[in-house]
Amino acid sequence: MIGVIPTSQALQEAEDSGLDLVEVSPQANPPVCRIMNYGKFIFQQRKKQQDAKKKQKIIQVKEMKFRPRIDEHDFNFKLKNLRKFLEKGDKVRAFVHFRGREMAHKELGMKLMQRVKEECEDLANVEKHPAMEGNRMFMTLAPKPPEK
Repeated sequence: MIGVIPTSQALQEAEDSGLDLVEVSPQANPPVCRIMNYGKFIFQQRKKQQDAKKKQKIIQVKEMKFRPRIDEHDFNFKLKNLRKFLEKGDKVRAFVHFRGREMAHKELGMKLMQRVKEECEDLANVEKHPAMEGNRMFMTLAPKPPEK
């Protein structure tokens, strides 16, 4: 902490010590500068950015496809995988695919979506409620945040 000094004097002190004069906060009045090794400073900044990037959790959106007249065993198998995705922290986009005359029985798809929602209530929140888009009925589930 030297205090407020003229730029020429600060440059001279940095040169005498064999270091660089680095402007840390240009918005301040007067601007804040520091005498340091600039190469080392940049290296440390990049290391901090890399560490922050490593610690980020990338959320993926997984998809799970159901059919309106799905068998009980198949439903349980798909539900088990869906729950696994939610436990891992991924969002899940569940959809019921209708073919041909199945489009006349959309209530079967709605019942199936309600059942999925009820089975995963302990792990997930419904981000987007069931809605038809073409010949598919979609619902998005997001994992519940961990309780503290």
